[in-house]
Amino acid sequence: MDITLLLLGFILMLIGILGSFLPVLPGPPVSWVGLLLLYLTKAVPDDWWVLGITLVIALAVFALDYIIPAVGTKKFGGSRAGMIGTTVGLLVALLFPILGIFGIVVWPFVGALVGELINKADNATALKAAFGSFIGFLTGTFLKFVVTVVYMGLFISTAWDYKGALFPFFD
Repeated sequence: MDITLLLLGFILMLIGILGSFLPVLPGPPVSWVGLLLLYLTKAVPDDWWVLGITLVIALAVFALDYIIPAVGTKKFGGSRAGMIGTTVGLLVALLFPILGIFGIVVWPFVGALVGELINKADNATALKAAFGSFIGFLTGTFLKFVVTVVYMGLFISTAWDYKGALFPFFD
């Protein structure tokens, strides 16, 4: 059973890393479930502090992924209409993946641009706000990627520390 949990956990780690880039997969929470499966094995002792802290981080990064593009829009001079446009664009990308993986980049940008133009911003201000949305998206993606790679490192390190108990037939 331990080998099954270990393999499923490792697969979830890989899916979590992919989820850093793919909008349909919540990367950090999926990676956290992979960590949880490792700690559910009989070989690895429970460490609720590690699991609790990593869960809080995974949920915080998951939430920030939706907040950062809107903040980026505001930071680059966007208005409330631009921030709402960014959020609407992100929802369009998630609910209607018309452009596939590129939609998660394009639609928040388009949403911010349209929101700013509706708000009577000039073209330069609207483009600047849309660029802020794009920078926010890249920041969120980078943050998710870093967290999932760190979780993979924790997973491998912990599995390595308990390799004798996880793989007793190799001793």
